[in-house]
Amino acid sequence: MEPKKRLLCAALCSLTAFAPALSFAAETYPERPIRVIVPFPPGGSNDVLSRYMGIKLSERMGQQFVIDNRPGGSGIIGAQLAAEAPADGYSLLFVSVSWMLNAAVRKSLPYDVEKSFDPISLMASAPNCLVVSPTGPYKTVADLVTAAKAKPGGLNFASTGTGGINHFGGELFKIATKTSMVHVPYKGGNPAMTDVIAGNIPVMFSSVTQTLPHVRAGRLKLLAVGSKERSEVVPDVPTVAESGYPGYEVTIWWGFAAPSGMPKPRMARVLKEINTVLDEADTKKWLLSYAATPIKITQAAFKKQIRNEIIQWKKVAKQAKISLK
Repeated sequence: MEPKKRLLCAALCSLTAFAPALSFAAETYPERPIRVIVPFPPGGSNDVLSRYMGIKLSERMGQQFVIDNRPGGSGIIGAQLAAEAPADGYSLLFVSVSWMLNAAVRKSLPYDVEKSFDPISLMASAPNCLVVSPTGPYKTVADLVTAAKAKPGGLNFASTGTGGINHFGGELFKIATKTSMVHVPYKGGNPAMTDVIAGNIPVMFSSVTQTLPHVRAGRLKLLAVGSKERSEVVPDVPTVAESGYPGYEVTIWWGFAAPSGMPKPRMARVLKEINTVLDEADTKKWLLSYAATPIKITQAAFKKQIRNEIIQWKKVAKQAKISLK
């Protein structure tokens, strides 16, 4: 073969090899609506935040982001549906801290959190917190710890369910304070808060997002937040760490993931638009109304955070003997 022909052949082969990547880069994405699977029912924080972002992303990307609520199994049913969806960028999963906790506490899952998904971006976070009845005897974290140590196993704490972030928050509190309290799981935040308000149970671990309306109405007293730093929403409330128990950090977060193998150009487009929305002043104001703050993070950092938190909560689950099927 002549030298010129050989060079032409090599060039054509090279272009052919890169054709898929070039087609993804050059295409107009998205060309049809994008489904966002939310693995929880309508009305909760996952649903509310995903719908807000869905509206914003629809405006920016020119196609509708359709919220598809698929509740069940503490988020497992929806996550499995997403894991089995085509990795073409037209099915996304709205994730929260419970997505990662399932991997820490359950013996088996129908998917692998780290292998079945490509993390795209975090969206926001909100601190966990400790609340008590305002008419009760506990005015500070120290009061609660003193009472718990005086009567090991004599105090109960409420959470929104076994194996959730609020349950883990309570167990980590026991470890950090070297106390013994009994976990009382409820089916959701409202019945748990009702019993704390009534004084039927001393303390509850929940999110500031869920408890803030009751705190502002004087029905609950906020003792401390679980975040590393104080919350902008309740800046006068100390963190658990600064109350004398360093190392305690529990936050709730939300974000987006995709079935593993989503084309990188498409993922980059979604990530870019999410970050643009998070930079908007009205988004920051809206999130703050839910006691949440926007978070911009690289995909690599998000992936590392998931890995580290799974390891962390597996240790807590083992020590607290939390195990679910």
